Amino acid sequence: MVDYRDAAQATALVDLLDAYASDPAGGGTPLDADVRKSLPAALAARPQAFSVLAYDGGQPVGLVNCIEGFSTFACKPLVNVHDVVVLPSHRGQRVAQKMFAQVEQEARRRGACKLTLEVLSGNAPALRAYEREGFMGYQLDPAFGSAVFLQKKL
Repeated sequence: MVDYRDAAQATALVDLLDAYASDPAGGGTPLDADVRKSLPAALAARPQAFSVLAYDGGQPVGLVNCIEGFSTFACKPLVNVHDVVVLPSHRGQRVAQKMFAQVEQEARRRGACKLTLEVLSGNAPALRAYEREGFMGYQLDPAFGSAVFLQKKL
């Protein structure tokens, strides 16, 4: 797990998240300077947040940011996988798979009933990776269709 107060880990987290934000799949816009500066401390202040870094030869190459939520139907915690980043140079090498193993271990330690995530429908490589890890579309009753993720910016 990332120690958000460790300067090297905080820098790795911000740099990897910035790489993701700058990528077309992440919106194509780098993180704002204030976000880069404030994010590690903001995450450290939230006990429900945790992150995993992946390294290759001492260099950070992957990141998963998670936020614990709560399932009212199960009356148990759930863990939302909020960001998944693997540098282009390391995609296809199962980096995400290794990070997801750590995420799942932490989620089980917290007593979570499930992991959730969102993925853009056009990001086929990521969708395949998530399906390999056991993620699938969500529906309660086929008559009502699959869940759709919506947002309203404030």
